[in-house]
Amino acid sequence: MSKKHRNRSWAPAPEALPDVVRVIDDHTHIASVVPFAREMNRQAIERDQPPVPVYSVDEMLGQARAVGVEGVIDVGCELPNLEVAVQMAIDHPGVVHAALAIHPNEAVLHGHRGAAGPDGLPVKYQPWHDTSFEDALAEVHRLVVEHPQQVVAIGETGMDLFRTGEAAKEIQRDAFRAHIALAKELNIPMQIHDRDAHREVIETLLKDGSPERTVFHSWSGDTELAQIAEAQGWYLSFSGASSYKGNEEIRRSAAVVGLDHIMVETDAPYLTPMPYRGRPNAPYMIPYTLRALADALDLPISEVAKATRQTTKAVYGL
Repeated sequence: MSKKHRNRSWAPAPEALPDVVRVIDDHTHIASVVPFAREMNRQAIERDQPPVPVYSVDEMLGQARAVGVEGVIDVGCELPNLEVAVQMAIDHPGVVHAALAIHPNEAVLHGHRGAAGPDGLPVKYQPWHDTSFEDALAEVHRLVVEHPQQVVAIGETGMDLFRTGEAAKEIQRDAFRAHIALAKELNIPMQIHDRDAHREVIETLLKDGSPERTVFHSWSGDTELAQIAEAQGWYLSFSGASSYKGNEEIRRSAAVVGLDHIMVETDAPYLTPMPYRGRPNAPYMIPYTLRALADALDLPISEVAKATRQTTKAVYGL
């Protein structure tokens, strides 16, 4: 089967964690999993392949619960999705919590018509991008204040220089600084998105002073950067990327910061762990990533799972 037509269906469920072990998905986008699955289904039908099931939120949470994932932090980081994440938390109390922010690439699109977009090309606006960044962040602030039981973090914010033109770098940095200030003002944890921007993100955090509870979502740094995180008391959240070949430095970072400063996440529908990279991701896939972490730490998976749950609950006050 060519790469173009490789299997894009849901991966099989992993072996469930022991009954006494439960974990929390530190960072996911359930609201994005449903349309992602619909697109996979459309492509499968076009190729005369078996259809890809499109599961509801309730079904996805049930699948996760069946393997030991007792809760998720759903991240809304685009203006239209902020209230979606909050409503999901309202509809599933104690199971779904929300994190809200304006994603670094989205920050570029809010009111900066002269700037290059995330692909280094002129910005092409959708209607809601006519909202200024200041107004978009004000909406984040409003929802956090009005829903303290549902919103547990500011995130994901940070910097993403993977596709961003040089003109947009400082726009992202300014937006990141505004999120840092908001997290400290509200005394709430912050989840960081850091893609090809290690130096810029850490410089900004050290200059402005990081929030007391700062979490690097989908940690992608090496052990040298992990030593900085350890010294600052920052937390590292590991996604399926930690299971990929060649990411040994990511795995080693877990030992640098220690069990009491690591978490586990899916970043679904992206970053599906091995051996199912390339298929749609969902919270039920967490045990695969836990296994990669446990192997790297040379510890039982149950011990690593318990540690991530304890740390996640402590950081977010769950």
